[in-house]
Amino acid sequence: MTDATHALLAPPKVQRSAFKSILLHAVLILCSFGMLYPILWMISGSFRPQEELFGTSSLIPSALDLGGYVRGWSGLQVTFGRFFWNSLVISVLATIGNVVGCSLAAFAFSRLRFAGRNFWFALMLGTLMLPYHVVLIPQYILFLHLGWVNTPLPLIVPKYLATDAFFIFLMVQFFRGIPKELDEAAVMDGCSPFRIYWKIMLPLSLPVLATAAIFSFIWTWDDFFGPLIYLSDINTYTVQLGLRSFVDSTGSSDWTALFAMSNLSLIPVFLFFLFFQRLLIEGIATTGMKR
Repeated sequence: MTDATHALLAPPKVQRSAFKSILLHAVLILCSFGMLYPILWMISGSFRPQEELFGTSSLIPSALDLGGYVRGWSGLQVTFGRFFWNSLVISVLATIGNVVGCSLAAFAFSRLRFAGRNFWFALMLGTLMLPYHVVLIPQYILFLHLGWVNTPLPLIVPKYLATDAFFIFLMVQFFRGIPKELDEAAVMDGCSPFRIYWKIMLPLSLPVLATAAIFSFIWTWDDFFGPLIYLSDINTYTVQLGLRSFVDSTGSSDWTALFAMSNLSLIPVFLFFLFFQRLLIEGIATTGMKR
């Protein structure tokens, strides 16, 4: 018998369960389409002629026009590849700094005993409630005196000083789930605290490190406010500032080129998430749980 015949001969309770499953999947597909529609429209808009961009809500362009990609890539004073390179350098270095700096701080809070540890940990958590704009002016004055304004250094160097309390807290919760007997055994073998951190904690903490790396990369790549404050030379622009250059509040804006380069800017983030997706899910699922 075919599957359809089996379904007709199935008990009513099984038929109702199958109907609910089909209905649920149909609703989820519709909701997914509603969430993805703006992205699909942006992709479609990047292939449309400029004159019909805002004249229709259809996802199918009347003509395939690649002019937006050509103008977007080479229509500014420098090629858009320069912006990609700047964003990639800043994002990679900031991600490395966040993972290294925050993991060291988390190891100290979770494994080492020192005076005022609970106080400093509470103070660190308190910075989560401190808006970025509160410290913006003092930081800008500091970096201005150091001669770092209009360079990528203000966007990279602070990451190596464990300034992101969210990732420190995330790693502390994960480190606390690793048995302390491993540390005690390593101390008996003559390991120093740094060797315990390097040889034991890091290899056992790949999921949470990958989680921190993915979020750090995505947040740094998508950051607009930080580069806007510290970067003024177009040769140092990141992708987000490059995209803003296509919108002119006093004249005409090249929306097709903006959509085209926006599509390309999604590729690195998508690939980074795709490669580390398994570790991301594992890190979120096991953070804060005893193993």
